[in-house]
Amino acid sequence: MSIRIHPIKAFNDNYIWTLINESNKQAIVIDPGQAAPVIAYLEENELELTSIWTTHHHHDHIGGVAELQESYPMTHLVAHAEHNVDEDQTIKDGSTVSAWGCTAQVWEVFGHTASHVAYVLDIEGRQHCFCGDTLFSAGCGRVFTGTIEQLHDSFKRLDGLPAKTLLYPAHEYTASNLHFGLFIEPNNEAMQQALIQAEEKTAQGMPTLPVTLEHERAVNVFLRAQEPSVIAGVNSKMDLADENSLTVFTALRELKNDF
Repeated sequence: MSIRIHPIKAFNDNYIWTLINESNKQAIVIDPGQAAPVIAYLEENELELTSIWTTHHHHDHIGGVAELQESYPMTHLVAHAEHNVDEDQTIKDGSTVSAWGCTAQVWEVFGHTASHVAYVLDIEGRQHCFCGDTLFSAGCGRVFTGTIEQLHDSFKRLDGLPAKTLLYPAHEYTASNLHFGLFIEPNNEAMQQALIQAEEKTAQGMPTLPVTLEHERAVNVFLRAQEPSVIAGVNSKMDLADENSLTVFTALRELKNDF
């Protein structure tokens, strides 16, 4: 059995990641902020929606849930108790979810919100991490109802995944994030190359995602908070109280807020 993973575009820059089982024409969608593009894609490809997974409660991630439940009444909704939806399966850290025999581990990755989760799906021994708005390619989510300490811990947790793990953030922010990264680390050649590639893909309407964790370790300043070049870059913009990972990470988020 092969599972194909496809991004359905929503709003200006959201991706609704869709797991497709080609053998039985079933689909699972993650964070459907809008129902219409999902329904259009399912109908065009003659797919049956069997499950919805949510990472957090923001409207651009759950706004289409109720309409999809109405259109596909047999759909199984997987969500945290604080995601503001009428879930069939309430999940928390350590829960597992199944996708046609493949298992997804539910991880708390708080920070962006106080109840944000990620789904780490194992497909034939390779990890696929649907990380919502916690980690973006070359960036991280803003802190809303969570804390910067939680977000820092979430990044450390995600950084513990295997290097070949594929990361599936929920927004196309890659190019703008890389511009910020080069503001901090102007001589980072991996970032320079990634920006060229991201802008080419964006110009062609192609997603820059997913990305490997290995790639992110080279281009994401929030994963590089202990690199001397990042510490020096932050110190050139503001005075750091110390060079602890959390201190640098916090400063990076503050700089990005105003970038």
